Amino acid sequence: MADFYQNTYNPDVLSCLANLSNDEVFTPPEIANRMLDLLPQELFHSPDTTFLDPATKSGVFLREIAKRLLVGLEDVMPNLQTRIDHIYNKQLFGIAITEMTSLLSRRSVYCSKYPNGKYSVTRFADAEGNVRFKKIQHSWRNGKCVFCGASQSEYDRDESLENHAYELIHTTHPERIFNMKFDVIIGNPPYQLETGGAGRQATPIYQRFVAQAKKLNPRFLTMIIPSRWFAGGMGLDDFRKSMLEDEHVRSLTDYANAKDCFPQMSISGGVCYFLWDRDNPGTCRFTNIIGNTTSTLERKLSEFPVVVRYNEAVEILRKTVSANTLATIASSLTPFGLSTNFRGTQEKTKSDDLPVQTSVGVSYIVKSEVTKGFEYIGKYKVLMSKTGAEHAGEPDRDGKYRVLTSSMRVMEPDEICTHSYFVVGAFDNRLQAENLLSYIKTKFLRFLVLLSMSSINVSKTVFQFVPLQDFSEPWTDEKLYRKYSLTKDETAFIESMIRPMDVGEADDE
Repeated sequence: MADFYQNTYNPDVLSCLANLSNDEVFTPPEIANRMLDLLPQELFHSPDTTFLDPATKSGVFLREIAKRLLVGLEDVMPNLQTRIDHIYNKQLFGIAITEMTSLLSRRSVYCSKYPNGKYSVTRFADAEGNVRFKKIQHSWRNGKCVFCGASQSEYDRDESLENHAYELIHTTHPERIFNMKFDVIIGNPPYQLETGGAGRQATPIYQRFVAQAKKLNPRFLTMIIPSRWFAGGMGLDDFRKSMLEDEHVRSLTDYANAKDCFPQMSISGGVCYFLWDRDNPGTCRFTNIIGNTTSTLERKLSEFPVVVRYNEAVEILRKTVSANTLATIASSLTPFGLSTNFRGTQEKTKSDDLPVQTSVGVSYIVKSEVTKGFEYIGKYKVLMSKTGAEHAGEPDRDGKYRVLTSSMRVMEPDEICTHSYFVVGAFDNRLQAENLLSYIKTKFLRFLVLLSMSSINVSKTVFQFVPLQDFSEPWTDEKLYRKYSLTKDETAFIESMIRPMDVGEADDE
């Protein structure tokens, strides 16, 4: 019986789909089974356990559950067809995210995209079976969908086009979709929707699937989602707070590099999957996976304001955490009110015109046109790029991170910048600014910044774990390691994670 699906699918088309780069991320069977392994395995030996995938795409979760149930119920229901009919009719349920994925999921689960046809392994009275797809409409208000935040200009489309209004999150009563209780909800929900805003930014929606699934009050909930909620991301602050404080999150497995989970996908900030256990609150078993290295620690997620993804960093943070951080002397983005595309003039038009560092070089602006950041004008400060060094949180080939780009230098008094940069510090003498720059270049600081980075974007919030120093003196890693009494193992971990910033590298770019 264990060979039922293996014989039916050879080669495994779902493994192939999982390696395709697409807007909707397909889950590899291997990852689906790792998530199923988090569940109490006795669930697969009961004919009463019910399972729901509320965002099925390939049908991989339902298929892998069916494989376990077919084995687990063999003693209870020795007749194979009786067992198949019971599992597919009474235990497995799915909500497809598009009409196409509904057909694909039915083909994966029932071996036929029409479960009322003669080729289906079990017979239903209709063509849906227990994998449903309903064409749902967005509910527009002031140009946005009240349920998912989709832009009306982007998604108010012709009926023949997919509008990505997902059934689970477009209702205030998700329990009415099937009118039944589920023991296990499992899935890989859609991650984001385009908002139609400047820069084509996208709004995350996976957190809405998690929240709706919790409303159904299952015994267990497990989903694979982007890890950007760990430290940031548009509209994710409330979700992060709820997850940090939820002691029912008993297991959390994190891939800092999403390609370790989805080989063909670059997902900024990595991906993770979790197990939520309704009846057994407690600490969280946190596992971080980097390539072939796995680290697991039983932790309380709420210890820090963000999810610290490296277990080895927890004790380091306990030693270095401070109420006075570098974030307190960092500017906001657009520190002087000048957009990224500001270019200014090539020559001074007035004697007091200010030099402006732009993304294409230095130009000039009339001082009276500056709208903010006056506290930095006339001071020495450090210029930094608002873009991090790594794309999508992926390390260099040696497995190490640079974290911050080499676009940093001391700025002279009266020198300002556009939104391409931000500034740190405001000093009356150049030596203090140079000492701050030496601190920013250290592996110690860039490691602490890495813990708060959730995307390629850098802002003052990434310095929330970086303790403020006395900038009357320069700083080196060795000096910082001694100051905070870091052990050899702790310093070795930092050294293994962060690339050195070569002397002089940060002065020009």
